[in-house]
Amino acid sequence: MTLPHAPFGLGEIAGDYDILLCDVWGVIHNGRESWPEACEALIRFNRDHGAVVLISNSPRPAHDVVAQLDGLGVPREAWKAFVTSGDATRAELAKRAPGPVWIIGPDRDWPLYDGLGLTTAEGAADAAFISVTGPVDDNVETPEDYRERLAEGVARDLELICANPDRVVQRGDKLIYCGGALADLYEALGGRVTMAGKPFSPIYGLALREAEALLGRPVDRSRVLCIGDGVVTDVLGADRQALDCLFIAQGIHGDAARGPDGRIDPARAADLLKAETTHARYAMLDLTW
Repeated sequence: MTLPHAPFGLGEIAGDYDILLCDVWGVIHNGRESWPEACEALIRFNRDHGAVVLISNSPRPAHDVVAQLDGLGVPREAWKAFVTSGDATRAELAKRAPGPVWIIGPDRDWPLYDGLGLTTAEGAADAAFISVTGPVDDNVETPEDYRERLAEGVARDLELICANPDRVVQRGDKLIYCGGALADLYEALGGRVTMAGKPFSPIYGLALREAEALLGRPVDRSRVLCIGDGVVTDVLGADRQALDCLFIAQGIHGDAARGPDGRIDPARAADLLKAETTHARYAMLDLTW
């Protein structure tokens, strides 16, 4: 496998790109605080090189997540457009209205369903399909807490729509389960799963349309750089879209890619990628300029 190049910062390669499709959680914040150096790198790219489109596997519509970014201190100057897995998933949910849908997820994710005309079910027994955004209480619950209930959905051959393909994210110094972990369990039980977020194509279609609107012209895909810390979401998604990728290897992977000198070890970063038989052109521990 070709090893990723390890630039000292985004500034070293920024001139090669017009558009950044940048992940959010794990790259510019950890759910509790934003990282000033990452935000500054995006601000500088926006100011001097092109446009940043945030591309997140958040299950909520982008407009509902902006307040969270503001609260975490992510400057508005760090991005020019924002698309989420929730935005892409709403089209899938609308196709299946009025349901009824069995919804699994915390109350904060209910904006995903606003205006779609869906009716709700109490469980698998009276549902037409399942929609998952994540565990109801992601501070304590694991996918195993849902095994018996999800098995009921498999037994009825219910399709599961997963609005957040991420398996885990970092909240502070803790990893928490996301919708993708429940979707993995559902598939392992024999169930049918549909996802529109990263690494699947619908969210990239939305993001590139936003990029075209910002540039005022068609996007040259060779000048688009994806940035993210998720191997099975960000890196694999970029690879499937034939887009360059900057893998942020610290994030959910801790120090697994850190070398003895404290910098990223490209061979160790490649080891994280090869488990999913994917590749990133670049790798850094953290996003900096």
